[in-house]
Amino acid sequence: MILNALLSPEFLNAALRATTPILFAALASAIVSKSGVVNMALEGIMLFSALFGVVFSAAFQSSWLGLLATMAMGGVIGFLLAFFILKLKTDEILAAIAINLIANGATVLILIAVAGDRGVSSSVASVPLPKINIPVIEKIPYIGEVISNQNVLTYISLILVVVVHLFLYKTPLGLRIRAVGENKNAAESVGISSKRVQYITIILSGILASMGGFFLSGGFMTKFTTGMSAGRGFIALAASSMGGDTPIGAFLVSLLFGAASALSNILQLGDWPHELIQMIPYATTIVGLGIYSYRRMKKREKLSD
Repeated sequence: MILNALLSPEFLNAALRATTPILFAALASAIVSKSGVVNMALEGIMLFSALFGVVFSAAFQSSWLGLLATMAMGGVIGFLLAFFILKLKTDEILAAIAINLIANGATVLILIAVAGDRGVSSSVASVPLPKINIPVIEKIPYIGEVISNQNVLTYISLILVVVVHLFLYKTPLGLRIRAVGENKNAAESVGISSKRVQYITIILSGILASMGGFFLSGGFMTKFTTGMSAGRGFIALAASSMGGDTPIGAFLVSLLFGAASALSNILQLGDWPHELIQMIPYATTIVGLGIYSYRRMKKREKLSD
């Protein structure tokens, strides 16, 4: 019965939907990691963006304007993170932890101030982005049920995998980003400003992560709930790392974690313990990181022999 459910187009459709916010954040992590910076503030940026998505789309009564405003706020948070790390020389891990902790409390305060709600934005609903049925593909048996009728942000996230790959590996700026990440001193010796490049990547990282946060409250749901990012920012960090900090690798691993999340939703319909089911996405992340770390360790040992 479970096997049939896992092979059903409904499950794969749900897995692709669950992959979307993780993929946005994983791409955000991949692009900034190429410049030699680790953005551990993805969780906080996504949480802020989930709230901003509701507030802005409701205020403008437009999902697209809400998305653009949320992306702008994500860029602002990314700039602030870059300012603390690059200008004030704050430890990048501590700066990110601060943003994550602030997000947990600040989103609650902002929600109370804006809507008077606590925990859930029950009096303010977002204007969600539309779902799209792809012509021709929607009529293909099985495949159409999996790929078609997804939120537009899901398709945007898939397109961005290609766009970010081309950006990093086929453009002059992408070459500078990779040069700074591989050897900052060597890059500066040929006239590349490492600080400018890292500012750009951290801001871009904030923008991409904000799109994942917007999807949570404008794709999954139409309301904001406290803590609704639910660790997806950290899962995305793992996905990016396990994928070699490449867009394609990040996509493949994000798809694995999205499938684990969809599986946990299916198992909730059965008699499995609720606490055990909720652990599945996070347990998958831990196991995946364990396997990845073990393979890297063996590779280093082989090279040293």
